Amino acid sequence: MVRNRFAPSPTGNVHVGSLRTALYNYLFAKKTGGDFLLRLEDTDQTRFEEGAVDNLLNALNLTGVIPDEGLIKINGEVMQRGDFGPYIQSERLDIYQKYLKTLVDNGDAYYCFCTKERLEEVRDSQKKAGQTPKYDGHCRDLSPAEVQSKIDAGIPYVIRLKLPENVVLSFEDGVRGIIEMNTNDLDDQVLLKTDGFPTYHLAVVIDDHLMGITHVIRGEEWLPSTPKHVYLYQCFGWEAPEFIHLPNILNDDHKKLSKRQGDVSVGDFLAKGYLPEALVNYLALLGWSPEDDQEIFTMEELIQAFDISRINKSGAVFDRSKLNWMNAHYIKELPIEILVKNLVPFLVKAGTINNEDVELRKDWLEKIGELLRDRIEYFAQSTEKLALIFKNDFVVTDEEALEFLRLESTKRLYQVLVEKIEATDVLDASRGKAILKEIQKQEKIKGKMLYMPSRIMITGEMHGPDLTLIMDVLGKEEILARLISMKPIIA
Repeated sequence: MVRNRFAPSPTGNVHVGSLRTALYNYLFAKKTGGDFLLRLEDTDQTRFEEGAVDNLLNALNLTGVIPDEGLIKINGEVMQRGDFGPYIQSERLDIYQKYLKTLVDNGDAYYCFCTKERLEEVRDSQKKAGQTPKYDGHCRDLSPAEVQSKIDAGIPYVIRLKLPENVVLSFEDGVRGIIEMNTNDLDDQVLLKTDGFPTYHLAVVIDDHLMGITHVIRGEEWLPSTPKHVYLYQCFGWEAPEFIHLPNILNDDHKKLSKRQGDVSVGDFLAKGYLPEALVNYLALLGWSPEDDQEIFTMEELIQAFDISRINKSGAVFDRSKLNWMNAHYIKELPIEILVKNLVPFLVKAGTINNEDVELRKDWLEKIGELLRDRIEYFAQSTEKLALIFKNDFVVTDEEALEFLRLESTKRLYQVLVEKIEATDVLDASRGKAILKEIQKQEKIKGKMLYMPSRIMITGEMHGPDLTLIMDVLGKEEILARLISMKPIIA
């Protein structure tokens, strides 16, 4: 049975690239009837950020990429579920020590007492000589007595992997095929740091083996380290899992996606009002392609369509305009009550509406929702769009718009429009539409000469949402007030 994992570090907000990695693991596990687990890799304590675990679990829960096993959050409580725990690496230190001792006893790892200053000197001299900087093996051949003497003297140490010389290490990657590296081009990787914590390279191999991981799906930045991981599996006499390294997500400049070019975290996008299902749909297509041209997928459809063999080798550019298009599609498909629920926090924060409106004007809010449905790509845009409608200073400054208001036909249009709105009891979208049709029939004003001046008189703009929807949202009193303010320009 397939068992795979998402194993991030608790170092801040969840990057969209990390969510894509989690998503691909999740889709593959679900497609094959396997298990998807979440493990926390927190062995680098210097990078730990308070709140990162909550942020991680919230992001996964909101996007529907929910682990079957490992670290989970239920009803606001963080817990660990499964038979292979602990699932937090800092709680597994005794386990790592046990296997580390095996490596040292078998001569596959060794103590290194080199100071930071010496290591820097070695690297500097290697760079000057045009060599690839790596550890020079100074402590590889210390005798057991020398090692014990230094330990007894309290000299700080690390433990390094003892790679054989001039051996080709190879493995098959599910995306790139056979990968080979010579050990002469690799470093004797640190396995245990001076603080007593293992490095990623030791912990990931031990954890993946003990947790029965069959497939490792992770970012391509780990590709150069994988031969050393494969060698560790050999040292322990374990079967290595299958490896699938995902292409990077790129900025427009084809460099790895970074904050320098805008939002990159899941939280950034959700805070702006991108729908989780749209973000998931978009990320699924960054690095993987279905067999046909389908672009809009539910999670269940993604599970059915997902195929590891269709993951691309080359990086995928994060196209924000494509994400916006996709999110707009999802917004258009929302039931009105869900659309309004998503809108409300943005409108309240901007002061466009208040809490009393939320409680007492549900029908009116649904009208606003319909007004915006086809005009926003994400919900944070709603306040800007509505600012064109809910104006404090209602003035017309555009010269072309003013020319429409000065037309002789506009004077007649203005008079009859005011009369008909004053005479109506309730001005909603259907009544607004009827009024415009009546004017067209009675006054023989039609087309651009009817709708453009009417829009300008009511909104101050030449373009915008459906005019009758605007009339519905603003209501009779506000529209009459605006028309009255237009009279000096038209008269």
